[in-house]
Amino acid sequence: MRIALFTTCLVDTLFPGAAAATVRLLERLGHEVDVPAGQACCGQMHVNTGYAPEAVGVVRNHVRTFAPVLDGEWDAVVAPSGSCVGSTRHQQADVARRHGDPALADAAGRVAARTYELTELLVDVLGVTDVGAHFPHTVTYHPTCHSLRLLRVGDRPTRLLRAVDGLELVDLPDADQCCGFGGTFALKNSATSSAMVQDKVAAVRSTGAEVLTAGDWSCLMNIDGALRRTGGGTHAVHLAEILASTAERPWEPRPARARRGLRRVAGR
Repeated sequence: MRIALFTTCLVDTLFPGAAAATVRLLERLGHEVDVPAGQACCGQMHVNTGYAPEAVGVVRNHVRTFAPVLDGEWDAVVAPSGSCVGSTRHQQADVARRHGDPALADAAGRVAARTYELTELLVDVLGVTDVGAHFPHTVTYHPTCHSLRLLRVGDRPTRLLRAVDGLELVDLPDADQCCGFGGTFALKNSATSSAMVQDKVAAVRSTGAEVLTAGDWSCLMNIDGALRRTGGGTHAVHLAEILASTAERPWEPRPARARRGLRRVAGR
């Protein structure tokens, strides 16, 4: 298959390793990956903070960038983020329709129908759960709110993790509880957010796992920050990075993550 990678603005700006890992993983499985240079934000943060009219132009750019999937240039679009895929499916068309652009709404809906969160693409479209990964560490998995409730990814992530050679998956207590990030929720309701993430950190620490993983760096970023502020000991690693790891190219803890832009991710 030929697949377009929607890196998402958070990954592109702060955590490009997740995008690079997604590319390595899909290429290892025999697929061709393109990284369209015109992409930017999906518009989620605009809509969630009450700037829906301003989001229309952002949605238009997203649809224009990934419209080639409708003409067969790509077979699918994938993103290492349940949150952003949730936005493409549940917000973009609605925003365009409510602000007087039915043509954009139609195109957004059709692009969204060909857009998948990474575990959806692997399990539902490519039909694989064992991706040939090697990750000899104890891992606990946090199901992010958007992937759990909007996308309903279910057990796809844990099926993939259980098939990883050497990986021991430890159940996370109260896994379905929010970590407290919620984008601007963490800024506008900082006290509540802080209390929620402390509960999540306590649950993570109770597992004794070396690694905390999730399909969204937004939530991982929040939990990782709280973990680091209270002594560290557990590494936050995006699911794509685990699945991309092999015995020949193992994951290694990094004290500071390099920050690279989209073109450097594309060039790997």
